[in-house]
Amino acid sequence: MSPPATVPAPTVHPIRLTSAHLRRVIGEPPGPLTGFLANLAMRPVSRLSWNARERLARFLGGLAYTLGIRRRVALENLAMAMPERSEAERHAIAKGTYITMARVVLEALADRDRLPPGWEQEEVVGREAWQALQAHLATGKGALLVTAHFGNWELLGEVLIQRGVPLNALVRPLKGALNMRIAENRVRAGAGLIYPRGAVQEITDAIHRGESVYMLLDQAIPTKGVFVPFFGKLASTTPAMAVAAQKTGVPAWVVMGVRDGLRMRVHIEGPIHSPPPEEGKDPVVEHTALVTAGLERVIRQYPEQWLWLHRRWKYAPPSGT
Repeated sequence: MSPPATVPAPTVHPIRLTSAHLRRVIGEPPGPLTGFLANLAMRPVSRLSWNARERLARFLGGLAYTLGIRRRVALENLAMAMPERSEAERHAIAKGTYITMARVVLEALADRDRLPPGWEQEEVVGREAWQALQAHLATGKGALLVTAHFGNWELLGEVLIQRGVPLNALVRPLKGALNMRIAENRVRAGAGLIYPRGAVQEITDAIHRGESVYMLLDQAIPTKGVFVPFFGKLASTTPAMAVAAQKTGVPAWVVMGVRDGLRMRVHIEGPIHSPPPEEGKDPVVEHTALVTAGLERVIRQYPEQWLWLHRRWKYAPPSGT
């Protein structure tokens, strides 16, 4: 990757959403009693400073690891993906994953100091890729921005918006008070929300309006997935990004927010264009594989910041694949 660059933050361009669109993505709020109790429980955490949240995240993450909640899943994933690491190293990575997830939850609840200290002067790793993204956006078309459940992907979206990149986040319907808070944070930050049903058309429309689409590409999907290499093993992956790239003609960028203590560095790679048709190869699969490889490169550098608790290789590829 290119050397780091400090990039000034441009003006924010907020995105307008209809109330009907918000309702179908955010869902119905919890009942009065449930909502009251949830807010009562979350209020003390929401008022913590950045440093206090970090201390609490380390305590809660360490506790969850010690209690063994999905620890076996994380260690099995790590043993398969990183057999070259020692058992002690894999345990340390797994513990780091719990701390990362605790940070995500606590930062979702925050009423203040949600963004990393000094975010407006944060380094961008991948100078040429960032400049290429800015040049592409200047043409009036949006871009496809791909990330993973890594670091704090929610805050990364906010940082991109604050840097002047209008975003529409591809999301799933959410339930529960915590997930409601996450959805509300997205809207408050200025993100548009795209529901999975009819997503490709909505992505296409957003791109032509000059708005970029922000999507996670690291979860196993049970149906309609394409199988691409991820840490040396085929993993079921949504083809939505690659299909949208073909429909719109725009490339993808891999964008990851790497935690460095209390700060965040934005790692960006691209543009990653849809490959030309080639006999015996599916451009959708090939494009998905190229972008997934970009995600893997960053995760390999900072494995404790990825969600090893998820069964990424849950679904087996069809026989003969």
